[in-house]
Amino acid sequence: MRRKKDGIVFDYRLVFCLVEARAGCVISAGYRSVGRGCGFGGFMKQTLLVRIEKDKKSAGIAAAKQGAALLRAALKRKGNAAIIVATGASQFEMLDQLVKEPGIHWPSVTGFHLDEYVELPITHPASFRKYLWERFVSRLPLPLAAFHFINGEGDAGTECRRLGKIIRRHEVDVCFCGIGENGHLAFNDPPANFKTNAPYIVVELDEACRRQQLGEGWFPSLARVPRRAISMSIQQIMKSRAIICTVPEERKAQAVRDCLQGPVTPQYPASILQRHPAVWLYLDRASASRLER
Repeated sequence: MRRKKDGIVFDYRLVFCLVEARAGCVISAGYRSVGRGCGFGGFMKQTLLVRIEKDKKSAGIAAAKQGAALLRAALKRKGNAAIIVATGASQFEMLDQLVKEPGIHWPSVTGFHLDEYVELPITHPASFRKYLWERFVSRLPLPLAAFHFINGEGDAGTECRRLGKIIRRHEVDVCFCGIGENGHLAFNDPPANFKTNAPYIVVELDEACRRQQLGEGWFPSLARVPRRAISMSIQQIMKSRAIICTVPEERKAQAVRDCLQGPVTPQYPASILQRHPAVWLYLDRASASRLER
């Protein structure tokens, strides 16, 4: 049985069949048919594929495996690849699995990351450069061709321009990202700028975003959470050939519903993913709990 609501198609038969057959379920969503292949040859037929796993660990592992398959396909197709890597508590399990994935020639891969706080030293426990070094870059079996860290300790505008020049030279094959409690994509808090073509921008963090960072334990008090950050822009994220979005935990359930089943609007920044031709969204049962199915 199929039901269409607000332009999103949910295939109930597919959902319940997969729930019974395995731990997770898949919801196909979009205006066009869902592609079945995991390689670059077939995925452009799909708009959005949502997979619901039993828990946070399962969602992270599944996301990493799909992202790795896309990365292998890109390397086979053109001999090199570029990726964007996200941070935060939602990405722990995904990154842990990604560094273990076989058959990826990491010296042919260039990495970028989504965002970093302004004026936060790399030695701070909340530094995303520190996070990515410890959880991803240093754990790879072979070094990357390059990883372009965001350095927020100097002049933020200069750093945005520096990184913008670099990323414009690359086709990003896979973007690994998440969705914030306020619906943000990277550090593009609502209302997000959907129009700027600058690859990286300086943003002001709203209170909901800053409270999320406090709640995840990165800072001892709200006053210590930075108010400004450098973020990859919405338009730059949307240029990625494929997007792997991992969003576990009940605290993000309302944001998932707003961004997946609500309108595409800067008030729900990650709702823009509805307009990308190749998105895989990995949820656990808790984060999917408010979806209308």
